[in-house]
Amino acid sequence: MTSRPASIRNLAWAVVRDGATARHAYRRDVDLFLRDGRIVEITPASARPAEANEPAIDGRGMLALPGLVNIHSHPTTEPGYRGVREDHGVPEQQMTGLIERLQAFRLPLEGRAAAAELSYSEMLRAGTTTACDVTVPFDGWLDTMVRSGMRFYAAPTFASARWGMAAPQTVTWQWDEAGGLKAFDKARAVMAEAESHNSGRLGAMVFPNQIDTVTPELFAMGRRHADETGRLFSTHIGQSVVEVREMIRRHGITPVQWAAQRGLMKPGTILAHCILLDEHPQIAWHTRKDLDLIADAGAAVAHCPQPFARYGLAMDHVGRYRARGVTVGLGTDCAPHNLIEEMRLAIVAGRLMSEDIASLDTGSAFEAATIGGAKALGRDDIGVLAPGARADIVLVDLAHPLMQPVRDPLRSFVFHAADRAVETVLVNGEVVLEEGTPVHLDPAAAMERLAEAQARMLRDSVKHDYAGRPAEQIAPLSLPLSSG
Repeated sequence: MTSRPASIRNLAWAVVRDGATARHAYRRDVDLFLRDGRIVEITPASARPAEANEPAIDGRGMLALPGLVNIHSHPTTEPGYRGVREDHGVPEQQMTGLIERLQAFRLPLEGRAAAAELSYSEMLRAGTTTACDVTVPFDGWLDTMVRSGMRFYAAPTFASARWGMAAPQTVTWQWDEAGGLKAFDKARAVMAEAESHNSGRLGAMVFPNQIDTVTPELFAMGRRHADETGRLFSTHIGQSVVEVREMIRRHGITPVQWAAQRGLMKPGTILAHCILLDEHPQIAWHTRKDLDLIADAGAAVAHCPQPFARYGLAMDHVGRYRARGVTVGLGTDCAPHNLIEEMRLAIVAGRLMSEDIASLDTGSAFEAATIGGAKALGRDDIGVLAPGARADIVLVDLAHPLMQPVRDPLRSFVFHAADRAVETVLVNGEVVLEEGTPVHLDPAAAMERLAEAQARMLRDSVKHDYAGRPAEQIAPLSLPLSSG
């Protein structure tokens, strides 16, 4: 297969942008023509004769989709928690395991590049072509992004405090304001490096880490920097009951209300998670205005259902966010970095929480994973198949048994086949996944390096955990080891 095809011919199905509605629609039997990394034309199949020696992909028996847009992920650490976090939660912290895990388990530096390579491979296999990578920066991070062939927004984090614990019911905040300023300086340098990279596929996002771990002064500096540079701005907010109650203790108002009061929410702001609003059943605060504040500010929400569903937590009515006019995009947050699974879970969890099958349907979930994410990033040239859009394209094999029969291929893709049917992925018109295998990444070698790093992380938990507990006590195996 040519690495830069000029066309994709004879596609059986394609999800294209409908010019009248600016939303997705099906088309049958089409050709896509590409030039300089963009889609230049979509025509009926065979309407234009093939030129001699034209580099083309045979799209027969294929469904073409726009590349998925993942607006919140932690690829450089989360694969290290595979086999650790899936059943881990702390009852005294309303079941979240986030804080206990991060104070005890720290993936060593040598494992983070391996985790990134493994995650980026996983993203490509699941059709993601653009991703926001939220991490503490390290040497080689941007290099792995570029090598993947994907489109990335680097979000180097900075914070004034680190979470700790004194007991299962007692979370502590270990403050280091000078360290936060130093981390902000580092983040600014990394963002500038990303944006200046000659690949043209890297952007940057200002990311004070959590609403409860950054001082008001550092938040203001980050917001001002985003405004002055025209960069996106994001933070974790409304992700745990512990966080919401701590912010209420400090300020007498919810995290969203505090962010609004401080001028942190504007167009170009992505609120990561934002599940626990004032009216959420697990918060039940006396106000009912958080959602209105988000909508009025023009901020977007990065909805990542999977990590929270594991704790028994979900957004109470995702359809209501959308109906209020809030741009909702999807993210993976943790491993697996599979945005197709996030679409499916967003639909199911949304219906369970709202008791309304219309809260989110397949087309709306796909829109969130494409157009919604693109809009949150301030772009109209990704997340769609349309003339002028970037040639970020996913080809799905309709002959896969889980795609059959082909009545409504998007539903079959989201609910049944998922990444198993993804055959080819292009970014900027270049093939970066071929026959389900990343072209520029080596996930097999990365797995070995990550396994070694995880073993070290687990061994070292006794050094970091507030009670000096071994990993086996914090996160026991799902089954006992038998000696028989």
